[in-house]
Amino acid sequence: MSRYWNSSTRQLSPYVPGEQPKDQVYIKLNTNENPYPPSPHVLQAIRGKVGEALRLYPDPESTELRDRIAEKYGLKREEVFVGNGSDEVLALAFKAFFEPQAPVLFADITYSFYKVYVQFYDLTAKIIPLKDSFQIDIDAYCKEKNGGIVIANPNAPTGIEVPLENIERIIQSNPDSVVLVDEAYVDFGAQTTVPLVRKYPNVLVVQTLSKSRSLAGLRVGFAFGHPELIEGLNRVKNSFNSYPIDRLAQAGAVAAIEDEAYFRETTEKVIRTRTWVVEELQRMGFEVLPSKTNFVFVRFAGCSAAELQRRLKEEGILVRHFAQPRIDEYLRITIGTDDEMKILLDRLQRIIQAVGEVH
Repeated sequence: MSRYWNSSTRQLSPYVPGEQPKDQVYIKLNTNENPYPPSPHVLQAIRGKVGEALRLYPDPESTELRDRIAEKYGLKREEVFVGNGSDEVLALAFKAFFEPQAPVLFADITYSFYKVYVQFYDLTAKIIPLKDSFQIDIDAYCKEKNGGIVIANPNAPTGIEVPLENIERIIQSNPDSVVLVDEAYVDFGAQTTVPLVRKYPNVLVVQTLSKSRSLAGLRVGFAFGHPELIEGLNRVKNSFNSYPIDRLAQAGAVAAIEDEAYFRETTEKVIRTRTWVVEELQRMGFEVLPSKTNFVFVRFAGCSAAELQRRLKEEGILVRHFAQPRIDEYLRITIGTDDEMKILLDRLQRIIQAVGEVH
């Protein structure tokens, strides 16, 4: 620990991303990346922007991108914000909207970055435990005094969707708080909250191009909300970094939004593969939580999750294990290509057989 760190830095507990080992080539099913490449139109658009104009700053308002996003979702430009990945958008929202005088509400099992933002901005949190079924406790969010609410929908790492009518109940019950709905995985079969943006001024919906549009390496996220919320995000953004989206990222993101056919083709592939993998895992004896994401959350009674993760890594396959209460016996497995998932299932079958023989 450096003696030059200030007291705030010393107390930080940073977010820990998924393992990115470089010792060999792995089948990477641990960070929820899309197994399919970006749209060819995205690559073409980025190449077209490589030139002398890179000496100039990008459009700080990302006007064209916001226009394309607004057009796709039936909103106005003033109702759309873009940032450097949805993580940055979330961070700006925590700063812009959540009051330190009252706790921010979110689930005990959810995206772990929320706790990091609370600590970073000197906020407080009220953790609402998920039910035994891993569904969120809707009533608790409707009764607790708060300075803001965050709901990942579908949730991560469980993959479970919150029905839109339940999201709306929470929004209605908290008219004086911003309800932030993090929809990083919504495009894999869940229902978006975007239609409620025009109905309620206190809802902010955050999405990303990283998952369903295969652009995790480009870092583009966006938010939908009442113009006053978008103005608040811009006030914070322009107090921190006026140019978060570079020229290449803006061009690629516009092309990704415009290529609706490719987007639908690849997300449908992931959904079909997920359905097949769930059936196979259940046939092998795994418990699989219902998923509306590009991953599945599973456990196997005959072997610990940590042991399964270790053995899969030895076989050249990476999956994610969370060593935390209530879910330490589960693995999160990203949906890869059909060929990748066939290898995973084959290796899991061999591991299970070997474990059974030992016992």
